[in-house]
Amino acid sequence: MSKALVLVDIQNDYFSNGKMELVGMEAAGQNANMILQKCRKEKLSIFHIQHIALDLNAPFFIPESLGVEIHEMVKPFEGEIIVKKNYPNSFRETTLQNHLRENGIDELVICGSMSHMCIDTTVRAAFDLGYKCTLIEDACATIDMDFKGTKVEASKVHASFMSALSYPFAHVISTEEYCK
Repeated sequence: MSKALVLVDIQNDYFSNGKMELVGMEAAGQNANMILQKCRKEKLSIFHIQHIALDLNAPFFIPESLGVEIHEMVKPFEGEIIVKKNYPNSFRETTLQNHLRENGIDELVICGSMSHMCIDTTVRAAFDLGYKCTLIEDACATIDMDFKGTKVEASKVHASFMSALSYPFAHVISTEEYCK
């Protein structure tokens, strides 16, 4: 099996002072950095997914803004591929699938944001395309949400999506477990 790391939307707008600050993004970013360092040492293929809004009036990830840039914690090195996307699914209308095929990748390690949106959609798409997925749960973050007037805390949103993805879509583990 050939494995690759896919870092999804770890961009400035999701961090403090960004336009869409996520709960726990600093810690998730630090964990993503640890995963990235391990994968670099192992010389794995690394793919940075960068979401860019199609609508210039979108609330975040505005093209050519500071917020759309990949965060310093996980800045790509030369040779690491940046895949630009415009939808939650990292495979939809992107070059990701072609890059994975060209590199003979059949196993993905995935982390990033948001747990309930782009991570969920990307992991399910990867599974449907036949990839074996490992999802690093504490290197992902999300937001507090509202459903019919009920506030759902980010920790519960995150836990719900991680539990839903844990079978059959991905092997869901922590940074510590992955780095052992």
